[in-house]
Amino acid sequence: MSREQAYREATERAIHLRSKAVLSLADAQARIAPDRLKADAEAKITATALDGIAYVGAKVRQRPVATGAAATGIVLFLFRRPLTALFGRLFVRLRNRNTEISEIDDG
Repeated sequence: MSREQAYREATERAIHLRSKAVLSLADAQARIAPDRLKADAEAKITATALDGIAYVGAKVRQRPVATGAAATGIVLFLFRRPLTALFGRLFVRLRNRNTEISEIDDG
């Protein structure tokens, strides 16, 4: 192989590697662009949420009674003060049949 031919091949190889590096750099810049990162994060969150919903749906179908009991317990826990006040008022009304006695302090 002549020196001139070796030089041309080396030049072509260098041009090829340079264009490959430029393309690789462009791909890396596109990958770390804010819009692309935001889209990737949204896609990941959406996929995770959908997987979670599917998992919960499968568990609910497997154990409907346990799920209903857990949901009822959570609702009762969240509304414990209003329910306590309601049952307290009902207890006072059932216990004191005399309607002249008021439930509130100022009469």
